[in-house]
Amino acid sequence: MRRRTILLGLIATLAALPAAAADTVILENARVFDGRKDLGIVDVVLQGNRIVQVGRASDAQRRDARRIDYTGKHLLPGLVSNHSHVGNTDGLEHGDRFYTRDVVIRDLQQFQRYGVTTVTSLGMNGDAFASIRAEVRSDPRLGAQLYGAGAGIGAVAGAPPAQIMGLANDPVARPATPDEARAAVRAQKAAGVDVIKLWVDDLGGRFPMMAPEIYRAAIDEAHRVDLRVAAHIHDHAQAADLVDAGVDIIAHGIRDEAISPALVKTMKDKGTWYIPTVNIDEANYLYAEHPAWLQTPFLRHALPEAVATRWQDPQWQAQQLAGANIPGARKAVAMNLRNLRTLREGGVGIGFGTDSGAMPQRVIGFAEHGELELMTTAGFTPAQALAVATSEAARLQGLDDRGIVAIGKRADLLVLDADPLQDILNTRRIHAIWQAGRQVSDGPSDVTHAP
Repeated sequence: MRRRTILLGLIATLAALPAAAADTVILENARVFDGRKDLGIVDVVLQGNRIVQVGRASDAQRRDARRIDYTGKHLLPGLVSNHSHVGNTDGLEHGDRFYTRDVVIRDLQQFQRYGVTTVTSLGMNGDAFASIRAEVRSDPRLGAQLYGAGAGIGAVAGAPPAQIMGLANDPVARPATPDEARAAVRAQKAAGVDVIKLWVDDLGGRFPMMAPEIYRAAIDEAHRVDLRVAAHIHDHAQAADLVDAGVDIIAHGIRDEAISPALVKTMKDKGTWYIPTVNIDEANYLYAEHPAWLQTPFLRHALPEAVATRWQDPQWQAQQLAGANIPGARKAVAMNLRNLRTLREGGVGIGFGTDSGAMPQRVIGFAEHGELELMTTAGFTPAQALAVATSEAARLQGLDDRGIVAIGKRADLLVLDADPLQDILNTRRIHAIWQAGRQVSDGPSDVTHAP
């Protein structure tokens, strides 16, 4: 009886204690870029899914916690994508028939494996979006955290073009009147979207474009129901009118002409965000131009077998580079970079995204690291580019719990084998990815996750 009493007392005492010490993890001796600046070599202490200390851990913490020595490593926040897509490709094919729970999880795990721990899927999401989002948020092993625009709002018989995008069931709302636009916004609000996506683009004059009265009504209604609006554009004229109408995010770079000083000033004054997505055009020729890259694990592990096989074919490479659209794609990249430089110098808020996942050539994970490199060619320092992809991208989405290595923030972290502040290509030297306080991958070299 006495032994039973002692045992019950011990159980009660243990139940009253704080969370077990094993729940505390100390990441030691890494050089930390906190999402804004270089902190030097400091400890990062995790408890549960949060960061509880940045700086030297106490002796008590060191004695009781699980300690991981990251001497020679570099630690920064997980990358945040403001413009990607999930559940839209399978091998060489694309379309809404692939929007299933398993394909979306596959894509989110690939983002995560490449250090992208938060993803906004900006349109063309199927009916299962909300349920998949809820499931993924509760289990970091399922991949990057998911946010998104649901299906989005497009033009009648226009962008996104159903046939070209493989939209057999076409989940995109296509309002013909301002009242229908308002109703579409309300319906997407009721479905729980995180942002409203509009397509305002005639795709080089090939398709009807959403009329101004339609997108102005959608923007007004979205703001009335407390949702922000991101707009797909290509040209300066549409971007300028959308900014005038109060759009919150220009979701692609302006690629037809140099951005005007007046538009730069208006965007800065209004707080309009800009996501350049330079990758969207570069991807049309990049892989045919650099076939040797296909032999590198960092790219190869991102590619389905069918894609890798086709891209290694010299005949395909020659045909791709000789395509009629390639000179235009090169000009679009050059103009996009020029305008990105102008907007950065003008103080406009820059977001991070690539349109990855929308087409097979927009390679999930690899595209994000390529975009960082492109940003440095537009005049960003590596630290500035990384700030865009972490703290600024989180700020664009209104997510104040991530993008920064700081007390109270989510423990979504990227650990590298080399210093990205010295060379942005070092973001590809991935050592480990942590999500919600647990290590979920060791990067593309993790063959258990390779396609």
